[in-house]
Amino acid sequence: MSLLGIDVGTTACKAAVFSDSGETLSSESAEYDLLSPRPDWVELDAPRVWKAVQACVRGAARAATGRDPLRALAAASMGEAVVPVSRDREILGPSILMNDPRGAEYVAEVRSRVSDADSYRISGNPVVSQYGFTKIMWIKESLPELYARTFKFLNWASFVPFMLGAEPRVDYSLANRFLLFDLGRLDWSPRLLAACRIDREKLPDCVPAGTIVGGVAPEAAAALGLPEGLPIACGAHDQCANALGCGVVRAGQAMYGMGTFPTIVPVFESARDPEGMLRLGLNTEHHAVPGRYVSFIYHMGGAIVKWYRDTFARDEERAGLYDRLFSELPDGPGPLLVLPHFTPLGPPDYTQDSSGVILGLRTSSTRADILKGIVEGNAFLHKESVDRLASVGISIDGFTAVGGGSRSDAAVQMCADILDRPAARPFVTEAGALGAGILAGLGSGVYSSAEEAAGRIVRIERRFEPNPPTAARYREIFGKYLELSEAVGKLARDWGRLRSSPRT
Repeated sequence: MSLLGIDVGTTACKAAVFSDSGETLSSESAEYDLLSPRPDWVELDAPRVWKAVQACVRGAARAATGRDPLRALAAASMGEAVVPVSRDREILGPSILMNDPRGAEYVAEVRSRVSDADSYRISGNPVVSQYGFTKIMWIKESLPELYARTFKFLNWASFVPFMLGAEPRVDYSLANRFLLFDLGRLDWSPRLLAACRIDREKLPDCVPAGTIVGGVAPEAAAALGLPEGLPIACGAHDQCANALGCGVVRAGQAMYGMGTFPTIVPVFESARDPEGMLRLGLNTEHHAVPGRYVSFIYHMGGAIVKWYRDTFARDEERAGLYDRLFSELPDGPGPLLVLPHFTPLGPPDYTQDSSGVILGLRTSSTRADILKGIVEGNAFLHKESVDRLASVGISIDGFTAVGGGSRSDAAVQMCADILDRPAARPFVTEAGALGAGILAGLGSGVYSSAEEAAGRIVRIERRFEPNPPTAARYREIFGKYLELSEAVGKLARDWGRLRSSPRT
């Protein structure tokens, strides 16, 4: 028997069919562009992305035809972006992404009703603009007809099953990304809904990840080459699915997702001190694994790498381009110091108006030097938060690296050196689809537990130990990185005021 996992990300989607032992039987992926209909707006054309998802599912299903029959499917996705849909499964508007500023103006209003401390005690999140509530509030105020027509606002891991014929449901991990979920009650919070002026009926019901939520409808089955009635399991936040797909299921383990949103995901067994977590700007979220929690240390570093690719290798053959670019990285610490604040930042500061810096540029600098600095800067940005985790009782014994960037030995070794912890790379590095497949297997009874599934499926391809002299050198460089970050923060604020001041 086989399992279909779907992973919908910010700039690409993937569908893959796996055997119950984790062998990849087929895989299809597709990229799509972010849209900016106005300056600073960032959204996805939802119908276009849905067509890309359908093409990937159709291709993966066709390529696996004649092998193990499909047992179930599930989808994982990015967290905060939602799609407004009608009751008859019509897409009503675009999908606004987390780094879009729309709705940020409502944060102060919500904070006047619910403090950060109260919000964290309920939802495990501070009141910041990146969460989904701001986009829904913006739609309600700015596009009231769209809000009125919307049956449900669905994140992509709920949207895909819904379009295939399932009931509108969301798992606990993705419900958390709305800033409207009660961690203890395992349902939407009446207080947070009231504070955000969002109607409960506009949201899907909450269920555990892996719950069967319906079957593939006849029309979708015929169009995509899937068995009619194929069970659909509720998926999860892509970071949780990634962690599950690479075997990060126990406390002390952490996933290092090296994709569009480079993210470190530590796992722990009980919710931590809200005041301490809030001070560090870290959230608390249910893992896709029952009885486990996770937090996220993230930023859009992968988008910076994509900018680098499109700027410095625009005319080169796209097939295998990332692998070729990363193969150029010099050994050891690079000659440039990059502050990767090119996009809005995640924890601990959640800065919207940030500014990046490349320090040390010379006419002799190569494009490989710049990429090396970007990758190092991304890791330094993570290290700021990782070094503070012990203060709230979260330990990380080592990392499992996944995502496109993890295919580079040099990049993974560099992260092990900068974070000064061992790293492992599994054979399957695009683990989001595999994690979704595992959830499909859990829902359909193929596996009895996440631990059993991880033990059967996840195999480590290579381990990376920190190199003591290199790690020591990176500790020195990290000190300079922190000095640069502090200095640029002030300059960026001054520059922002200067840009916005009236011209005379």
